[in-house]
Amino acid sequence: MLQGKLESDLMETNELLKPYVVKELEAEVSLEGKDRTTCSSDMIEYVQRMVWEHNEDYKAMARNEKNYYQDTRKQIKKKVELYKRCHPEVYAAFIASLLAQMSTRCPNEEINLNCFSN
Repeated sequence: MLQGKLESDLMETNELLKPYVVKELEAEVSLEGKDRTTCSSDMIEYVQRMVWEHNEDYKAMARNEKNYYQDTRKQIKKKVELYKRCHPEVYAAFIASLLAQMSTRCPNEEINLNCFSN
C-alpha cells in the first residue's frame, strides 16, 4: 500500500527523480546500431550450393534434391537475400569466383551477368 501511495505521489508531481537516466536512455536509443544478424555456416553452404547449381532460378532450387530443408522458392529467396545482406563481401567473392570458373570452362560463350545482380 505504501508503494502505491509513492507511485501516485510521483505521478501527481510529474517530476523526474533521475533525469540523467532518461538522457542516457535517449542517447542510447538515438545511436544507430550495427546489424548483428548473421548466417550459420550450414546455411551459407546451402545457399552457395544452390546459387552455384542454379544461379538465381529459385524454382529449380526448390526442386533440387539437395534441398534437404524442403524450402519453397520464396523461402530460398529469403535465405539468399539474408546471405547477401549479412555477408556482402563473402557473397561478392563467391560470385567473382563463380564467374571466373564459368569463363575458364566456356571461354567462347557469353556469360549472363544479370543472373548474379544484387
